[in-house]
Amino acid sequence: MTGRAPAAPRPPAPAPAPVKDWRHEVKSWGKSLAIALVIWLFLRSYVIEAFRIPSASMENTLLVGDFLFVDKLSYGGEFQVPIVGLRFLRMKRFADPKPNSIVVFRSVEDSTPNLDIVKRVIGAPGDTLQMVHDTVYRNGKPLDEPYALHLAPTPLPDDPLLTAKMRALHLPHYVGKHPETYRPTVHDWGPVVVPPDSYWVMGDNRDESYDSRYWGFLPRSHVEGRPLFIYLSVASDPFRIRWNREFKHPS
Repeated sequence: MTGRAPAAPRPPAPAPAPVKDWRHEVKSWGKSLAIALVIWLFLRSYVIEAFRIPSASMENTLLVGDFLFVDKLSYGGEFQVPIVGLRFLRMKRFADPKPNSIVVFRSVEDSTPNLDIVKRVIGAPGDTLQMVHDTVYRNGKPLDEPYALHLAPTPLPDDPLLTAKMRALHLPHYVGKHPETYRPTVHDWGPVVVPPDSYWVMGDNRDESYDSRYWGFLPRSHVEGRPLFIYLSVASDPFRIRWNREFKHPS
């Protein structure tokens, strides 16, 4: 009698896949997006940030439509929440801006507290600055400024209100011989001494720049970063890509 081998046991039926409801999916996606947002905010605040040049104040060094990457790490970034303008947890800085370098900073004026601006550092703490007929003197020596642009054919007439504002800002730091007769203009001012933890900044396009001449010294705490390089440059009239500016380091 021929015997039959016992039949192999059947494998157990696979367990049914758990059914995920929409609440679980939303929670999972929300967690992933929140982590991505925190990482983006951290990198943007402390490492690198994209910045677009909106005005002609730094021509011809930086043009309207230049898109930059800004180094936030060197000067000590601060955690920033966009739109609401919330800032906290400033990181220790590794360097300070040097004269002639370009910096991105937060506006010092209450009317535009979260506006980011780009200018050139003309004076560091302790420097004595003066402008005579559009020539800048630092510590008694005229600056060689090949980047400076003067387009106005003749100086604009003095604005009494502007002169009064400039005088009020300058007088606490004025080191001239006759403070009682000091009447600064955007083309002639000083000598003034840059106070501690502050900088004097100006745009390269001197006739189109709203800078320290108008609102005074830049506090060190408002300095956010320095431009690394231009990653894209777009002209609008006519529309075109300025390929010759790609990866250019503004200096």
